[in-house]
Amino acid sequence: MDTKEEKTKEKGRYRALTFIKGPALAKEKDADISESELPTWPYLVRKEFLTVIICTILLIVWSVLLDAPLEEHSDPTMTPNPAKAPWYFLGLQEMLVYFDPWIAGVVFPMLIIIGLMAIPYVDFNPKGNGYYTFKERKFALLTFCFGFHILWILLIIIGVFMRGPGWLWFWPWQEWDPHRIVAETNYDLTSFIGIDSKSLLGFIIGGAVVIGYFFMGITIPYRLMKAKESVALEKLGIIKYSIVAFLFLSMVALPIKVFLRLVFHVKYIWVTPWFNI
Repeated sequence: MDTKEEKTKEKGRYRALTFIKGPALAKEKDADISESELPTWPYLVRKEFLTVIICTILLIVWSVLLDAPLEEHSDPTMTPNPAKAPWYFLGLQEMLVYFDPWIAGVVFPMLIIIGLMAIPYVDFNPKGNGYYTFKERKFALLTFCFGFHILWILLIIIGVFMRGPGWLWFWPWQEWDPHRIVAETNYDLTSFIGIDSKSLLGFIIGGAVVIGYFFMGITIPYRLMKAKESVALEKLGIIKYSIVAFLFLSMVALPIKVFLRLVFHVKYIWVTPWFNI
């Protein structure tokens, strides 16, 4: 091995330069890949690239075929019917049919954000990192798919294609009739048992239903999991379990209220002087 050392003096200091000829220190090593594993390139990247191309083509074709001309300038003296928010907010606007604005526009969006932020702190399952699996993460995947596809995407689809003048329901093949009137009477929950929802007794019953829903929904599964000595409960702990259960029950409360409104015409479950649920 040839070695050449040169020392140069620069501003009262010596600097040693050494040049070594020889093989590189970095060595190539073939990665050991088991039969159940595939490298990311080109197998995964190729499929993702094809998926992006197909989705892009579909969006281009849809944007060309869809008749969406620019409308005239807004007129403060004329309110459009239906007055729809941008498509990505139509899920929240659809919630206004079943909830007061403070719930649909404030509470639910905050719970969505808080819930997504809490996932890394309450998720104790290390499986699924770096590979796709459903069997090992059933609860997490099913909960996310239900919340995203059913409680968000479906509400957006309903707001875009099913809601017409007066925010009434129109099927896609039906013509919008701005003069259509649908008579519908909604009742508070306590009215079904002959109790005024604004009375003290109605206030107590409504509060008991709402609080009991969360209390029983958190307590009963906890007792069952503890009796079975669940490993998941042991890893979660009481605090993380309570957070997960509260967020899950809040998510499930949305379709429950929608069902009560559509089937039994229930307007409010709990009526108070300050808020209504």
